[in-house]
Amino acid sequence: MATGSNPFILPIAGNSLEGVLAYRDIADTQAMIDAAQTYQHAVVIGGGLLGLEAANGLMLRGMQVTVVHVMPTLMERQLDAVAGKMLQQSLEDRGLKFLMGAQTEALLGNEDHGKSGRVKAVRFKDGREIPADLVVMAVGIRPNTSLAQDMHLHCDRGIVVDDTMQTVTDARIYSVGECAAHRGVAYGLVAPLFEQAKVAANHLAQFGIGHYTGSLTSTKLKVTGIDLFSAGNFLGSASGRAEDANCEEIVMSDPSAGVYKKLVVQNDRLVGACLYGDTVDGSWYFKLLRDGRSVADIRDQLMFGESNIGDAGHEGHNKAAAMADSDEVCGCNGVTKGTICKAIKDKGLFTLDEVRKHTKASASCGSCTGLVEQILMFTAGGDYSATPKTKAMCGCTEHGHQAVRDAIVLHQLLTIPDVFKFMAWGTPNGCASCRPAINYYLISSWPKVAKDDPQSRFINERSHANIQKDGTYSVIPRMWGGETTADELRRIANAVDKYKIPTVKVTGGQRIDLLGVKKEDLQAVWKDIGMPSGHAYAKALRTVKTCVGSEWCRMGTQDSTQMGKDLERAMWRMYAPHKVKFAVSGCPRNCAESGIKDVGIIGVDSGWEMHIAGNGGIKTEVAHFFTKLKTAQEVLEYTGAFMQLYREEGWYLERTVHYVKRVGLDHVKHRILDDAEGRQALWERLQFSLDGEPDPWFEMDKAAVDTRQFDKLTIS
Repeated sequence: MATGSNPFILPIAGNSLEGVLAYRDIADTQAMIDAAQTYQHAVVIGGGLLGLEAANGLMLRGMQVTVVHVMPTLMERQLDAVAGKMLQQSLEDRGLKFLMGAQTEALLGNEDHGKSGRVKAVRFKDGREIPADLVVMAVGIRPNTSLAQDMHLHCDRGIVVDDTMQTVTDARIYSVGECAAHRGVAYGLVAPLFEQAKVAANHLAQFGIGHYTGSLTSTKLKVTGIDLFSAGNFLGSASGRAEDANCEEIVMSDPSAGVYKKLVVQNDRLVGACLYGDTVDGSWYFKLLRDGRSVADIRDQLMFGESNIGDAGHEGHNKAAAMADSDEVCGCNGVTKGTICKAIKDKGLFTLDEVRKHTKASASCGSCTGLVEQILMFTAGGDYSATPKTKAMCGCTEHGHQAVRDAIVLHQLLTIPDVFKFMAWGTPNGCASCRPAINYYLISSWPKVAKDDPQSRFINERSHANIQKDGTYSVIPRMWGGETTADELRRIANAVDKYKIPTVKVTGGQRIDLLGVKKEDLQAVWKDIGMPSGHAYAKALRTVKTCVGSEWCRMGTQDSTQMGKDLERAMWRMYAPHKVKFAVSGCPRNCAESGIKDVGIIGVDSGWEMHIAGNGGIKTEVAHFFTKLKTAQEVLEYTGAFMQLYREEGWYLERTVHYVKRVGLDHVKHRILDDAEGRQALWERLQFSLDGEPDPWFEMDKAAVDTRQFDKLTIS
């Protein structure tokens, strides 16, 4: 039985009101995202890891967030009082508000929102009230024992199991994970689950040799970007227990640098550690704690980390090579060095991603990544290097994308041969990976000066249509903001009949796709339908999806269709590192799916909300709330500035979601929101680049389209 746990909901009045939820699953997350688009005030009850992550996420989406915590300091189960206070101060500096030692008495509802009512405020036992349009309870979990209780299994803080993970009521039934209680402890971390599962698997496979005696847990994690680590008895004598009275504490505190370390020593053995800001030595301290070795001989160096003890260091092979196979590398997933080495040798692994896929080591918080890379380096052999500073563009060169971009800009390189010569390219003519990237960097860095090389583009961009698996092409004409006319539809229908195009499909981007066009017919189809290129084949602005907006919809607050058409007309010939999609919704109901676009614009009563770096691809990424704008002209300027920043800094084939993750949302905000002159300059550079850019369907000579490729004799 592995039934997990359930979130704990405070048994207080109003806990069933609309807008009150736990933070446990994807539905809770989506509800929080939806609320952040409409409401202003959020209250998060619980100052643990999940509560703080929820609070930070809501704040980044524009809500005013107050964290309510019944204890005097944050994350008291993982941090001591000093580290907890430092964490609170850091989060307050970012904009979160805190009510510490506050006891929630009731949630108050708004009767204007239906029978059940929506939450409108939180009342505390001291009589205070604060406004709340959304209340998130992150106050812990409870083992899910309902099924076990129905089966009359003994439950006490979980399904009670023995050292073989068999339930004490019925030896035929095993239990592992958050629902299981072993020696009075129910673990809420994944590493103990793996240890329990190995024992259970041993017995289920009838080996009958495994015993679980409990887990010594450590916590190494990031809270809104701040590194934390704790293990063992990190409270020391402050725990109040008689057995901890003789604990000694070694403390280093540098508040201005955001670093705090406390080591707890008892009888010359390390029994606890609490690290804030600098956690690089966390795994080493945990090993000392678990092994129970005497630290008397290294006590004066203990605080300064493993790199100051003997020959071992954080760099190179020494640390990884010195580890025993039984030593734990990844605390999140309970993976040992031996497991990693065996996977590397047996499966021929050679990259960090392969090791993550096969072992899960460094796949969670990532804090052990450096150590995993060291193990990979000395185990796999070859020329693998730990965490290369730059990833080569391709096999032709050792240069990375940023180095190539910088060289093109600094030295005004204008052609691909110029780049190859200046950077001593490994292969004289490059390859299909580097040539398109360099071509894009040239034309985006030096518009109207550098010359586009059509032969260094992918086949779709050379043909200006999407090639299909049967060798035919699809043609998608541009429909401004998804809006069309009867005349356009007639021309499309006539072209379909004339050229015997087998399939006509409405796309997800609110356009019409003509599928099955022969290559030799492409020019004639373009001419007959007489509509601009939709650039559906290009690394460019693809589509601007809109809803009908305030012009027709009774829910609409802004004219989203016109806004979408204005955006599309302003940027429709814009080439970029990757495809780009916009959406404009007329109200927060978001029918145009603006929350998963590269730029999403949402109409609100006061104007527009701008969201950036969403992605509806293989891995859906919700866009970041960016800013609120009052006028349509501001929407054009801010969107254009973000696009130009992406065009200038993004790496080829890097979507906006990955670009923003790489450079950081704060960087983008600084360049666009905080720097008005810089924003205006970006917008002007984009307009300069796009001015006079040809439509390749109708200005073939200007767009350097090689029309010989469409000749039937040439094709055959």
